[in-house]
Order: sequence, then structure tokens, then C-alpha cells
Amino acid sequence: MSVLVEGKWRVTVPPTFEPLSLAEAKQQCRVDPGLTDENLLIESYIRAAREFCAGLDWRAYCTQTLELWLDEWPDDDEIIIPRPPLQSVTSVKYYGVDDTEYTFDPAKYFVDTVGEPGQVHLRGYQMWPTTVLRDYNAVCVTFVAGWSTPDLVPETIKQAMRLLVGHFYENREDTQSGTVNRAIENGVRALLGVNQVRSF
Repeated sequence: MSVLVEGKWRVTVPPTFEPLSLAEAKQQCRVDPGLTDENLLIESYIRAAREFCAGLDWRAYCTQTLELWLDEWPDDDEIIIPRPPLQSVTSVKYYGVDDTEYTFDPAKYFVDTVGEPGQVHLRGYQMWPTTVLRDYNAVCVTFVAGWSTPDLVPETIKQAMRLLVGHFYENREDTQSGTVNRAIENGVRALLGVNQVRSF
């Protein structure tokens, strides 16, 4: 089984939409659709629920751009890309000991967006560059991950988010202190387990 190369990742372009709409969240919270006083609050609960759930099952739910930083090239011919589903790889860059930036020729690798997690594979008879790399953050893979529309996000994930949004709405003091009811958390974990990434 493939193993993720030890690395760091960060979001550089955050999602522009959420898996749950404001209307869906209001319905879960039993809030009249015509009332707008708490719209901003409920929208913040939607974001918090997405971040909580995505952190548990190691996914990117909505289209976003990320960077994976590695200290060296992998020993084999593939780089495992975190936060599936992978949509595309924008570039693979690497840095020499003098911090010169190079771009690895995309004709020399294949991007697997079908398997989960996605991968960057060397094509036949190709090798990773032999340039001497700097000691830290020497390779950067920029990629786009997440489902492209809310409709593509699995319903189990949406239901897990609904549970959290409802919990946050009804238990505002707990939300402020960063706690989640154990029963709610167990329900969320059970729902997320259906689509949880298991290859790391």
C-alpha cells in the first residue's frame, strides 16, 4: 500500500462554496427561512462543521487549491497527494541549494485522479530530477482538490455536517468553548467513516 511521503500541506485558495446551503442549514436548525437575523451566525456554523468533518476524514470537500511541501523526492516513483478527491495538479516545482526554483516537466509524470488518494506517477523510464535540493521545503506540488459542486459531495458527509450545525445552533456556549457533545461526535464519526480516506 502506498504511504504518504512525510510532508506539509496548506490551502492557498480556499473554497468559494460550502457543501450545505444556508437554506439547508436553516431547515436543520428549524429556523424560519424568512428570518435573516442569524444568517451570518449559521453560515459560520456551516464553515465550522465543514472544517471539523474534513479534518476527521482527511478530505477536501469543496474545490480549493493546496500546496504539498516535501523535503526530498520520494524513494519510489509516486507522490501521494493528500486531501482527496484530487481534481488536478497545477505544477511540481523544486528548489536547489541556492533556492533556485525549477519546474518539473509535466510530460514526465502522470496524474492519477481516479484512485483515492490521488497520486503523481513518474511515466515509464523517467526519474525525479537529480538537482541537489535545499534541506527543507525542497519540493512543492500545487494541486486542486475537492468536489466541484455541492451536489457531488456525498450525502453522508452532508448529514454529518447537519448534525454539527444543529448542535452548534442549540448549544452556543459549548460551541464557543470548542466542545462537541460526545453523542453528536460519535454520530458524525460514524457517518464520515463511510467515505473516510484509509490509505494514509
